[in-house]
Amino acid sequence: MNQLSWDTAPSLVDGALSVELTPREANLRYWLETVPQGTLAGRPDGHDPALTVPDFMREPGPLRDALLTEYAFRSVAEEKATRALSYLVPIAPDTDTMEFYATQVLDEARHAMVFRNHLLALGVPATNLWQAVEAFAGADIHAVLDPLEEFGLKIMRDDADFLGGVVLMTIIIEGALAPAAELSERKWRPLDPAAAEIDRGAGIDEIRHLTVGAAIAKEYLAGHPEDKERALELVARGMHMWTVLPVHELVLRREVLFQRGLEQQAAVVGDYEIWPGRRLVDTTPEERTATADEWSREMKAARLAYIGLEEAL
Repeated sequence: MNQLSWDTAPSLVDGALSVELTPREANLRYWLETVPQGTLAGRPDGHDPALTVPDFMREPGPLRDALLTEYAFRSVAEEKATRALSYLVPIAPDTDTMEFYATQVLDEARHAMVFRNHLLALGVPATNLWQAVEAFAGADIHAVLDPLEEFGLKIMRDDADFLGGVVLMTIIIEGALAPAAELSERKWRPLDPAAAEIDRGAGIDEIRHLTVGAAIAKEYLAGHPEDKERALELVARGMHMWTVLPVHELVLRREVLFQRGLEQQAAVVGDYEIWPGRRLVDTTPEERTATADEWSREMKAARLAYIGLEEAL
């Protein structure tokens, strides 16, 4: 059994490509041992309490705006995922799978909470939290998350389509957004270590979500081969959505903001390498975005092949 501990878990991208977990392994008992009593022990807000937000991250400017924009968007993404995933719990085909999705609902709710809480740590007044979320990310939420939510609720709530919901979350939604989360952890580590730890903890959860989701879809299709064409059609529809939704533009705009702040804080970042042999201060918004896009393609191809849906590529 793969134990995804804080100190030994791989990166989100590496873990999604290499870890294998089934719902029988990642049931409620596993979650209780490895999450509340494991990765989250001593980290109620998703990071070591000793880590504080640097003063320069609380000052108005492009770097703060970049993180506010990102975390405002991700807090709403995680809340929408929490609400949508709850529809998979009552239609799960067995107890272990039901328990797994119940724990994923809790994971996503926690992610939404820690992203919101970090907005407060960055200086957003609690009384103005939702106004700030709308101000920093409202346009992107409406352009990207609302259509995805509508698509997902039609499958999971209205049609009660278990396989469709699993494939949607594992391949189309979480799988496509995961590489941007991996990039986030890497780029914020020298600038806001608390944010990087929040991303690290969320990433460990996402490894479990993606790998178990892929195992569930694979096992389901093995028992219901007649549903393969329907799954392929759903993947095609979902992948088409990513060609029309302005996700690339959204990420690039964040990276341009981040770049302006990075240049102001180059001395703080120093020789830190975002990946082996490449200093963060030497990267460009386009390079970072292209790298996340390549991670997304690799992860999507690997998961589709594992499930048995490689024809979708």
